[in-house]
This record gives sequence, structure tokens and C-alpha cells, in this order.
Amino acid sequence: MDILISGASVAGPALALWLNRYGLRTTVVERAPELRDGGYAVDFRGKAHLRVLREMGVLGAVEREQTNMGAMWSVNEKGRKLAKMPDDIFAGDVEILRGDLARILYEATRDDTEYLFGDSIASLDEDAHGVAVTFEHGPTRRFDLVVGADGLHSRVRALAFGPEERFASYLGLYNAVFTVPNRLGLDHSGLSLKLPGKLAAVYSARGNREAKAVFWFGTPPLDLDRRDAEGQREVLEREFGGVGWVVPRLLADLREAPDLYFDSVSQIHLDRWSKGRVGLLGDAAWCASPLSGMGTGLAVVGAYVLAGELATAGSLAEAFAGYERIMRPYVAGAQKSADGVAKLMVPTSRVMNWLMTRQAKLLPHLPGTGLIARSIRRTAEAVSLPDYPGGRAPRPRPSGRAS
Repeated sequence: MDILISGASVAGPALALWLNRYGLRTTVVERAPELRDGGYAVDFRGKAHLRVLREMGVLGAVEREQTNMGAMWSVNEKGRKLAKMPDDIFAGDVEILRGDLARILYEATRDDTEYLFGDSIASLDEDAHGVAVTFEHGPTRRFDLVVGADGLHSRVRALAFGPEERFASYLGLYNAVFTVPNRLGLDHSGLSLKLPGKLAAVYSARGNREAKAVFWFGTPPLDLDRRDAEGQREVLEREFGGVGWVVPRLLADLREAPDLYFDSVSQIHLDRWSKGRVGLLGDAAWCASPLSGMGTGLAVVGAYVLAGELATAGSLAEAFAGYERIMRPYVAGAQKSADGVAKLMVPTSRVMNWLMTRQAKLLPHLPGTGLIARSIRRTAEAVSLPDYPGGRAPRPRPSGRAS
């Protein structure tokens, strides 16, 4: 089979790795001109996540690049520390920057996968024998299967299933992440300021050599082009103008930041994740939102399951049915865990904000402090993974391979 995968972030290369191991030919098309380095820290927790990373042969590389984050403190507008957040709620078993994870997966697949950067899918024309794919810039080509692993705003999903508004559920928030200098001298730690309807945070990254600024804010849906970086900067300056602490400095750094992730906090709900010879994976299929803390774990587990079903089932229909049978309950649990978190993440009133801050101060001293972390772990481990025949990690390759 020749398989086209749209999206070169995490889900796409993870799927390509498994398909390559099963002897299938893979091509990954990515709209960005090169591998994207930005993004927030993502984590893996529980046996299922770590098992898949181990069997992919990348767990060691992920552990070498992990953030090793420690305390995350809430502060007031004068910078005074108010409460320490439990470490295991945020960092999981292994935490890594999304850009670093994408690079690891790309390096693990580039010798066996054709990558088409700076291009995207313009149309899909399926018949009984395959899919004719028209690209924005390249020539039309035929594939046996097309998989959309291209995120919340999936182009493949729009072409094969319909417009995004039919499947997206907005949770009332937007968030933004960008890289800034570590001006506060944070040592594997972070600080966050929570105000009614807003949250601003900064945490160290890459061995304290830099930091990530994170903004969350509540608003009705914005009429804003998601590729309009200047418009996004103006929205953040308007929403957080006048906020104290180090926010004015972060907004100034935003003008010089080498990256900016800005998007709505939304979920995707579809009745099915496949249609003929087109399938969906990761956020394109089921985005649980960043509030779930499970997006990246779901992506790598989903890639393992989808590839295993494609390699062992008797037909595409059987493969997709098996994939959904295993993944749907897992995804539903992750999506449910994010329900209601939006109001807790960014309280809309001063009273609720005060209560949340007060609760955070008391949390380390209350009985059952680990209940939240254990609940998150149970959600992460609530999947039974089949043992597919290609699940064994290959021998390490010699170093110094050409790209």
C-alpha cells in the first residue's frame, strides 16, 4: 500500500513510523515549509503511553529531551507566590516540548518516509482502486489510503467529511504559547497569574536556556484568520493590556518571538473517523483540547492502533472498525475529563478566582491530595492495547545518517 499522511507534527510521523515497520510505503505532506519548532510542553503518563513510546524505539530520546519540570507556582500581580501546584498534575511521567518531540519523530522516519514540506492537499477524488490527490503545488498522485493527521483544523476532514463547524465544539477559551528569554531566571519551574477571565504563565524550557509564555483567556468565538499572526498579537495585547506582574514584558517579547501558537480551545466530535479510503487520526479525528492533558498521548496510542489494524485486518473497512472499537472509549474518557475544566482554568468572576486561589493554597495540606493526579492517570491508562506483530522496536541505527 501507498499511504499519504497529512500533517508532520506528532500523529502523522508516529503513524508513518509504524507503517514503515510493517513494510508499507508512506508519504507525509505538511503545509509548513519546514518542521515547526514551537509549541507548549506535552506529557505522557501511564503504562499505555510509555509502552508505545518504548516499542516505537523513541522513549530514550524523549527522556533525554524531557523538561524535568518542578514546581509551578501561582502568583499575584506583584509577583508574590501564593500557592504551589502539585507537580504530577502537570508533568506526567515524561514531559517534552512539542517541537522537540516532532523533531525526534521526524528523525526516526525521514530515511523511510517521503516528506513534502510547503504543500497541502487541494482535493481528493476516490474510486474503487485508490484516491487521486491533487496538491496545492505538486502534481496529482494516487494513493491507496489517505490519513488526515493535520490537527484541529484538518484539511483532510474538511474535504472528506464536511466543514469544521459541523464537528467542532468551542469550550469558551483561547490560548497562546510563544518562546521568550528566561528573564526571570526560572530553574525548571514556572509561575502563573490568574485573574477573572485570564491566565498568564511563564515556565523555563530546554535546560533553562529559554522560557515559554502561555496566555489563556475567555471570550466569545473570534472572527480571526488563524494564520493572521499580526491579528493574533493584537488580540493578546488588547486582552492582557493593563495586567500587572511581568505581563507587559511578555507582550513586548511577543513582538520578537520566533514562534506563536494561537488557537481556540475546542473539541472535535464525529460519528466515524473514516470514509472509504480516507481516515482521521489525532486531533483531526477527536481533539480532546489541551484541557484534557491527553492530546499527545492519544495521538501516539492512536497511531499504534491504526497502523496495527491496517497491517493485520483483512480489509480497510475491518481495519477502521477495529481502530474505532479500541480507541473510541479511550477518546471519550479524555474528552469527558476536559468538560468543565474551562471554568476552573480561567474563572470568570473575582469571587470564583479568589476561591480557586484559596483552594490551591490548601490543596497540599488536604487529605487525598493525590486524587487529581490519580484520576488523570486512570484516564490515561484506560485502554487495552493489542499485541500487533510489528510491535517490537528495531535495533538502533548507526549515528551520522544523512537526512
